[in-house]
Amino acid sequence: MDLSFTIRKDLGTSASKILRKKGLIPAELYGHKIKNEHIVVEKKAFEKVFKEAGTNTIIYLYENGASKNAGAKKAVIIHDVVNHRTKEEITSIDFYVVNMEEAISTKVPFEFINESPLVKEQGAIINKSMLEIEIESLPGNLPHSLDVDLSLLDELDKSIYVKDIIIPKGVKVLVDEDTVIVSVGLPKEEVVAEPVDVSSVKVENEDKKLEKQSEKESEE
Repeated sequence: MDLSFTIRKDLGTSASKILRKKGLIPAELYGHKIKNEHIVVEKKAFEKVFKEAGTNTIIYLYENGASKNAGAKKAVIIHDVVNHRTKEEITSIDFYVVNMEEAISTKVPFEFINESPLVKEQGAIINKSMLEIEIESLPGNLPHSLDVDLSLLDELDKSIYVKDIIIPKGVKVLVDEDTVIVSVGLPKEEVVAEPVDVSSVKVENEDKKLEKQSEKESEE
């Protein structure tokens, strides 16, 4: 996947707001053997690439007006995407330039596929302990996601561990293989508090009131 960029000349908050109003997103480009660069990418083009690539698939950046040949492109991963606190709007992006010959570590999301038969049969619930996992590999071997097959959860209280999933060749998992990814079990029963007998409390309070009144009269 390719994405074009333009070198950003005007910096600062005000300049960034103007760019976003024009359908552009300010970004930072940094990483392997390059100095940090302030750049700008088109919002629509980036959103399309980001939807397909996520944060762990290599994309290739090239400068607007420059050659699109392999030597002019920069292999990057989308390292960070910052969203506006209240609006559904991307405010800035970090692109990390990688060396295709050097391994990098990153987090890859799990793709939960199929369904445990116990969900329909016994009303069981799925408890997800992990949504992503940290891995290491050459940039070209980075998987977009890793599948976790929920149909394997065919017994109550059964779990799927890191060691149970298929890891692509050339990818190293940086998490203990005995770590639980997901498990299945019955919902916990809610403890219902027994109703308080209000009448008995009322009678007890009345008795105490009469007893105090009797003591007061005897003292007089």
